[in-house]
Amino acid sequence: MEYIHSKDIFRLMSDTLKMADRRVMEHGSRVAYYLFKMLEHRGGYEKYELADIICLASLHDIGAYKTNNTKDLVGYEYKDPMPHATYGYLIFKHLSPLSDYASVILYHHTNFSRLRSLKCEHKEITELLNYAEKVDIISKAMKDSFDMSMLQKQVGTVLSPDADRLFEETQRDAQILNKVKSGEYKEELEEIIDYMIFTNEDKRKFLEMLMFCQGFRSEKSVLDTVTCMSIVEMLGVKMNLSEAEMEQLYYGSLLHDIGMLAIPREIIEAPRGLTDEEYEKVKTHVHLAERVLTNHMAAGVVNLVAAHHERCDGSGYPRGLRGTQMTRDQEILQLADTITALLGSRAYRTPYSEKDIIALIRAEADDGKYNKTAANVFLKNFDDIIKKVKIRTDEILVTYRKLNQQYKQVSGKFKE
Repeated sequence: MEYIHSKDIFRLMSDTLKMADRRVMEHGSRVAYYLFKMLEHRGGYEKYELADIICLASLHDIGAYKTNNTKDLVGYEYKDPMPHATYGYLIFKHLSPLSDYASVILYHHTNFSRLRSLKCEHKEITELLNYAEKVDIISKAMKDSFDMSMLQKQVGTVLSPDADRLFEETQRDAQILNKVKSGEYKEELEEIIDYMIFTNEDKRKFLEMLMFCQGFRSEKSVLDTVTCMSIVEMLGVKMNLSEAEMEQLYYGSLLHDIGMLAIPREIIEAPRGLTDEEYEKVKTHVHLAERVLTNHMAAGVVNLVAAHHERCDGSGYPRGLRGTQMTRDQEILQLADTITALLGSRAYRTPYSEKDIIALIRAEADDGKYNKTAANVFLKNFDDIIKKVKIRTDEILVTYRKLNQQYKQVSGKFKE
């Protein structure tokens, strides 16, 4: 079964990141349009190639979610652009199916005078992306007083002369500035997005990349997601679930907490128990995840995510469902999510001990809060499941350390 179409992968990533900060993705969308129209005008690209480049360009500032205050758009683009360019490059290089284009992200703020002497792939696309970004930032800042002549003093030093000529030709023939201003450009982008073609493996990589994006707010959230996925997988194997159920639970556990991207960092990392108001805010992550997944993912996955905080006795949220209103797979994810929370530390408490986890799950399953069969399987296979969790989370920590180490190395080269 196809759980998500190629075009919906991009839309899901875009919509999810908008929850963290809408302005960054809207900027990316406009820049992607300018780049797309310039390349289309120039010719030489198939539509599926243009679609890949649009995906890349739309996400070109993804590193800013990690390294910068995204609310200061001009600040992170002009005052200190290399941190977000470097981290974005590493994300695309190590986590994305579009790794061949990673250097475009790395050098998209590099001045033309320096870029032309560097050895990097896709140099033309990099120059055009640099130009498109400058157009968008300056035109948004200047609004109705913007004029293309404002860029001329940068041509030949900061900006590519070829990019300048191509943009002027494209503007003359297609009036792209007017289409961005009116919002018409979104329709053209939607049409080319339909040409995105990703394999099932590509889709998984994009979704796992999206999981890592959760770490922009709190790195621990990535470890929690991997922990939950590992527990779900082990429970599924021990309970002899079908391949279809296992795959659906994979997607459900991978995406169940993406709504947390919309929750303020100061709440997520509060060094104390949450106030009632803060807890109500956190609870909205379920509705937010359900909303962003609907129309992008298969309904079965959406239903899993929407019910991951429900409980068999009706004490969960947001709908207060009972066991008879839910599927076994939903109840498996609920149990795995709870165990994940118990295994993990919080700013205001240490992880539960193994003894306390076993006692709590046994007691609450006996009281009808969790699926009794799934709980018994967990208790019976506790050691094997915890071992699996440790292996998977250690792998994720290695990836994080690799990203951070390479971030320092690449950043150091630009400071030399």
